[in-house]
Amino acid sequence: MLISTPMMNLNNFKVPRRGFLAGMLTTAVVGPAYALDNATATKLVDEVVLEINQAINSGASEAKLIKAFEGIFAKYADVNIISRSALGPRARTASALELNKFSFAFRSYIARKYGRRFKEFVGSAIIVKDTTNLGKFFEVNALAKMQGYAPFEVAFRVSDRSGKQLFFDIIIEGISLLSSERVEIGALLDALNGDIGRLTQDLPDLS
Repeated sequence: MLISTPMMNLNNFKVPRRGFLAGMLTTAVVGPAYALDNATATKLVDEVVLEINQAINSGASEAKLIKAFEGIFAKYADVNIISRSALGPRARTASALELNKFSFAFRSYIARKYGRRFKEFVGSAIIVKDTTNLGKFFEVNALAKMQGYAPFEVAFRVSDRSGKQLFFDIIIEGISLLSSERVEIGALLDALNGDIGRLTQDLPDLS
């Protein structure tokens, strides 16, 4: 199965092929109302790639494209898990209000951060290969192809632990994008002496 999909250049990585899938972190697919299994997890990955590609090929302006990606993230991502993971240990001591506000700001931050770069990487391809049940989640393995670079391995992690079937992480050549975002947010939080409220206020200016 060959699916065209956009790619992007992540600031933290010098290699564009890793940046491409960072943006994919911004989308996570809610599955239909039946048990998660290998076939369902694979279908979810197919759907998320197609949905992103539809947004890219819509010809929308950058502002509309970013809004579209924020909508995808809000609708399909397990925003709570992703944003709390980004906060790291500090999420355990934050109040419910702080977490909710940060989660909302983080959703917009991710959409702006990666949405601006999607138009630069149209025409790449992902070939889904197989899916493995790893117990708490399913890992959908794929081969990503980008012009000018050798094909590289990608793993999409899908779970229903929140009560819905969601795509919550991407592993690129052994590097977790969820973990990478946690490092970035952690560094920003350290610079603010752990003040989640300040970080939430600053996020609109950081993407």
